[in-house]
Amino acid sequence: MAPRPVIDLTEHRVQGEELFKGGFLHAFRDQVRLPDGGLAQREYVVHPGAVMVVPLLEGADGATRLVLERQYRYPVRGTLIEFPAGKLDPGEDPLACAQRELREETGYTAREWAHAGVLHPVVAYSTEVIEVWFARGLTAGERRLDEGEFLEVFSATPAQLQDWCRDGQVTDAKTLVGALWLQNVMSGTWALDWRPAPAAA
Repeated sequence: MAPRPVIDLTEHRVQGEELFKGGFLHAFRDQVRLPDGGLAQREYVVHPGAVMVVPLLEGADGATRLVLERQYRYPVRGTLIEFPAGKLDPGEDPLACAQRELREETGYTAREWAHAGVLHPVVAYSTEVIEVWFARGLTAGERRLDEGEFLEVFSATPAQLQDWCRDGQVTDAKTLVGALWLQNVMSGTWALDWRPAPAAA
């Protein structure tokens, strides 16, 4: 159980204004009342939420490999190694989103799924929440990338991923968290509740 704060640290919204509304992100600036009664400004981005999938691929030798992607991320001007992921459509069930993103980005479908947990990748300035899913029993198929989406799908061993995280070749926050989850799952420290995949819509 997480320790409770000794004092109430809640900041209460006093007033706010919309700064920007795009096709994907929505930015605000709020005035908030601090725990000591003072006032401060908070600028933040409202995000629709997302999923990330840790796909476990069983090799011909029985060894586990991971399905990963390389994708150019314009804001950081670099090509990053990542687990498959994508944002939720309005009203979309997170598992349905995870199934859709895995299929569209990698071509794989999974026989079993397990919900691991959630992460907040940028708590200082975004509402984004990413649900972490594991998938196994993969079957290869055809990718269906979104228009304007370009990425390379490849596989690696868990040990290779850990090395890349250690060496700074993996810097994507959600993938680093996925690697931590994977390490604990494979060691038996953290358990997953595996369930058959529901029929995809």
